[in-house]
Amino acid sequence: MKNPIHRLITAVLAGISFFTTPAYAEKLPLWEAGGGLATFTFPYYRGSSEYKTYLLPIPYVQYRGEFLKIDRGRVRGMLYQSDLAELDFSLSGSIPVNSGAIEARRGMPDLDPSFEIGPSINVHLYRASDHNTELTLRLPVRTVWTTKLQDTGILFQPMLRADIYDIKGSGWGMGIGASGIFADQRYHQHYYDVAPTYATADRPAYSAQGGYSGTQIMATLGKRYSKVWVGGFIKFDTLKGAAIADSPLVKQQHNYGFGIAFAWLFSESDTMIEVDE
Repeated sequence: MKNPIHRLITAVLAGISFFTTPAYAEKLPLWEAGGGLATFTFPYYRGSSEYKTYLLPIPYVQYRGEFLKIDRGRVRGMLYQSDLAELDFSLSGSIPVNSGAIEARRGMPDLDPSFEIGPSINVHLYRASDHNTELTLRLPVRTVWTTKLQDTGILFQPMLRADIYDIKGSGWGMGIGASGIFADQRYHQHYYDVAPTYATADRPAYSAQGGYSGTQIMATLGKRYSKVWVGGFIKFDTLKGAAIADSPLVKQQHNYGFGIAFAWLFSESDTMIEVDE
């Protein structure tokens, strides 16, 4: 991954995905900014038998605006909010793939980094009176675009997530989420098709269909000290029963990912706001 733009995109995606912060009634700065380092290991793509470990500088950004929120490892635009549910838009993305570095895709085009954006309905199934424990059903639908603005399909990823903040007053926060993934044909074709031009004896031509795309389980742990944040995650991913499980590019049906990170707070807003969510 020699392209510096690709490195920057990967660092930003890593920064967004890492940070989980405590949530309990207190006054916090409207925004905070900093940076740090992260190391994480992922498969080159879901279903790959080859993995890559990254060591990257990452941004640390928290923004607690009334409409835009960057917190709890999410970028959200709040469109509607009540005690029972909220409607927001969410962002996600994927890292670039250098096909020349992967045996399964050798000779095929590289995969550009992508970003995902779309609305999400989040239903609060349970929330403790102190707001330190909650169970949420998230129902995001996102369109997927490469950084070259190529429309590569639609994802629906319903997730059931449990979060515990400020565990026993320690400041540590943790979350566990399980999600099913469903994608349209364009998305699956982008990642798992093998055009006749790129077919070989070990990689027959393949045309993907839309549908169920597997299940992910992810756990996060993090703590914010005065000027330092530390944390990590572990993720399990299975393609068993997925519509693209028989693609010749799927070399194993189970993947894992994990990482750790730390960041320093460089600057913060003088404006303080009440956080109770």
